[in-house]
Amino acid sequence: MIQFVTELLSIPLVSKLPCSPWSLIMSLSLSTSSSNLPQAFDLNITNASLNSYPPSSPSTTLQANLSAAMMLLPLVLGGTLLSADVGLSQSIPEQAQVIDQKALNVLETVEPPSVVNLTNVFLPPGLSEQNATAKPFHVYNDGFYDILGPDPTLTVIGSTGGDPLFHEAVVWYPPTDEMFFVQNAGAEAAGTGLNKSNSIYKISLAQAAAVSNQFNASGSVNITHVNATPPVINSNGATNYRGQILFTGEGQGNDTPPSLFIMNPVEPYNTTVLLNNFFGRQFNSLNDVAINPRNGDVYFTDTLYGYLQDFRPPPALPNMVYRLTPSTGALVAVADGFELPNGVIFSPNGSYAYVTDTGAQGAFYGYNFSAPASIYRFTVEEDGTWSNRKLFSYVSPGIPDGIHCDTNGNVYSGVGDGVHVWNPSGVLLGKIFVGSTSANFNFAGKGRMVIAAETQLYYVTLAAEGAVVASEMPQ
Repeated sequence: MIQFVTELLSIPLVSKLPCSPWSLIMSLSLSTSSSNLPQAFDLNITNASLNSYPPSSPSTTLQANLSAAMMLLPLVLGGTLLSADVGLSQSIPEQAQVIDQKALNVLETVEPPSVVNLTNVFLPPGLSEQNATAKPFHVYNDGFYDILGPDPTLTVIGSTGGDPLFHEAVVWYPPTDEMFFVQNAGAEAAGTGLNKSNSIYKISLAQAAAVSNQFNASGSVNITHVNATPPVINSNGATNYRGQILFTGEGQGNDTPPSLFIMNPVEPYNTTVLLNNFFGRQFNSLNDVAINPRNGDVYFTDTLYGYLQDFRPPPALPNMVYRLTPSTGALVAVADGFELPNGVIFSPNGSYAYVTDTGAQGAFYGYNFSAPASIYRFTVEEDGTWSNRKLFSYVSPGIPDGIHCDTNGNVYSGVGDGVHVWNPSGVLLGKIFVGSTSANFNFAGKGRMVIAAETQLYYVTLAAEGAVVASEMPQ
């Protein structure tokens, strides 16, 4: 044990301690209270954290508390309590902190659903919102380190006074290195929906990097309005499509049906309609769209949010996922049984499809806490049909909205406190914590991401690379 402690205390960070490391370790090991620690330390722990090592004799007391001290040392050095899934040998990036999931299993107080539910941002015991956002990369599993790399950063690059300008349809266009996104359609704060369509915007990623924490800078990016012609009516989802951008439009009132629009990403931003009906019937409210990497077919979700936000009539079709084969025009439904299907994406090799179901969020009609806030995974057969529906994850807080994969098949979704990340088996690896709803986000190739959090826009640097369908990217 002594040899182990000696090796641990040889790490470079120990030079930052304002007291003898051995004094710190012994003060931790001889008491379950932080009262013996130098005042400079704020451990943000409770006695219950130490009592998880119950001693049975004085000798085992010292050994047990010394073990606890070993686990607490990374906390003192800038992290949080280590979980069993995170090794002591792992170097924690400066902007990251480790969350001990075992410490969350038994809480001193568990409030009733009327007080704590999917609308509340959950903070682990002892972690304040300020500390949670100060180190926004929350590590739940060692696998998150490969995604983050050695020095991830998160920067606010845009902010509004209340207009949810940064909402959905986040798409990267490589030739100009710009990121496109759309305003919230149907939001009261935006005044969009029935009487006015939402708008499309874009930013320069070179400018985003220049004002980011990546270069110890700060500032805001220029937000450019994209004047699509004809306009994309109440756009919501988008993806790269044959060198252009394919948008879903939710429709407007009785006379403007939900549609798929193709937009040229450079001026004059001309658009064409790819699809606007199901055998003569209007869709309900098209939401998100993705391309099958195996065959280039277009898959999209149809849901009720236009109706639930009072700019579309009552639905006349089930809420489903559809498949369009552009080469033949064939249109079929591939999956149903959802409350409110929302985001859709494929794994990098096209073997799986993921669909988010946001049934718990009824827009103007409030919440149903017992309805899905879930991600479902389907097996994609060689002929493009789907089978083997499986619950991949139920999220908290909020609902899983936009969804994407990286090149290793890890799954990312925008939820109620930022972006959550799972490995392909559904294990939560970590969170990019922003403290508020992040409906959508997207990668910009390798090492960059933009998060749309309604009234704030974030630029992220990390190690992961977003999965793309190569055939759809600009050549």
